[in-house]
Amino acid sequence: MTRRSPLSGIRVLDMSRILAGPWVGQLLADLGAEVIKVERPGTGDDTRAWGPPFLKDRDGKDTAESAYYLCTNRGKKSVTLDISKPEGQAIARELADASDILLENYKVGDLERYGLAYEHLSTRNPKLIYCSITGFGQTGPYRDRAGYDFMIQGMGGLMSFTGERDDLPGGGPQKVGVAVADLMTGMYSCVAILAALHERKTSALGQHIDMALLDSQVAWLANQNTNYLIGGEPPERMGNAHPNVMPYQTFKTRDGDLILAIGNDSQFRRFCVAAGIPEVGEDSRFLDNSARLENRQACVDAIAPAIRKKTTAEWIATLEPIGVPCGPINRLDQVYADPQVRHRGLRIDVPHPLAGTVPLVANPIKYSRTPIAYDMPPPLLGQHTEEVLSSLLGKSDQEIAALREKRIV
Repeated sequence: MTRRSPLSGIRVLDMSRILAGPWVGQLLADLGAEVIKVERPGTGDDTRAWGPPFLKDRDGKDTAESAYYLCTNRGKKSVTLDISKPEGQAIARELADASDILLENYKVGDLERYGLAYEHLSTRNPKLIYCSITGFGQTGPYRDRAGYDFMIQGMGGLMSFTGERDDLPGGGPQKVGVAVADLMTGMYSCVAILAALHERKTSALGQHIDMALLDSQVAWLANQNTNYLIGGEPPERMGNAHPNVMPYQTFKTRDGDLILAIGNDSQFRRFCVAAGIPEVGEDSRFLDNSARLENRQACVDAIAPAIRKKTTAEWIATLEPIGVPCGPINRLDQVYADPQVRHRGLRIDVPHPLAGTVPLVANPIKYSRTPIAYDMPPPLLGQHTEEVLSSLLGKSDQEIAALREKRIV
């Protein structure tokens, strides 16, 4: 019996590159959609060159597949196509006609010049769901600006409260260590697309989805947003401390660091008993979370010396059995050696035509009936051009050869 995935039968034309758009395409591919990635002939997605490191082939030599590219293009078919030429634009329109979803992250108006804007393609395929991802959206005074994750983290407020306090060594604004504005925009975009697919069952119509990195960055600031909107004070950098919960931060142990993530008053009192400082748990300055926030530094000063007396592992062994949330700060080698991470299968090895296998990270979604399959590695540049043009668009070998000669594909 053929295994069906949640998005079996859905086709995606992925005309995006870098991270936010390809992240959406990979998520949809993981969920079972057929994803056709359109790339520039000769160079492909910009991230193919964003290395080292590069994947090594069976002989230990670098390939042209960068680790960055590999992280976000699993499960796709690669078709090379020059959409700056009329013949390439015509093929792109044919591919859009045969697709349910189109992803693009060109600057506002770029695809309109090629006759590939939503207004052009939806007249041919009214059921097309067309998702545009830009830095600032399709409207507004910044619509024509290029937007990149780093600058969006700054403009969208994240860096104003990320980093050590300004009055401490190393203080100042910090970006997050991965491109979270891109990734969260990709996640929001995927949600929007899946909802549009569901709505299409009733209306039989697609629609244009306008996604912006800045919008997404501002939207997911969660409690920091409402702390400002309700409290009236912009949050400041606090290092690893939490603005609303205390103690919820890192502490130095005898051999490293411990994350102490206490979420209620009973946990705090249990911690104090386990740490040999029960009097701190009964101190009127620390009796409840509001009091601990008001006396934050005094609370830190009261418990930090006790935490320094044990190793991180000793603290975890002490606190976990009594229900006090805590944990280490792992490097990635420690993450992938962790028994829980190994049990959950977060590292996967996918067959690859050049390397034999390529190590990737599993999708965290766990379905009970339709498990995600990892059958296709990130594609080589143009690997599926002939297959897609012939099987999907009915192009003959002679037509494809002519397109290659003209460097359209």
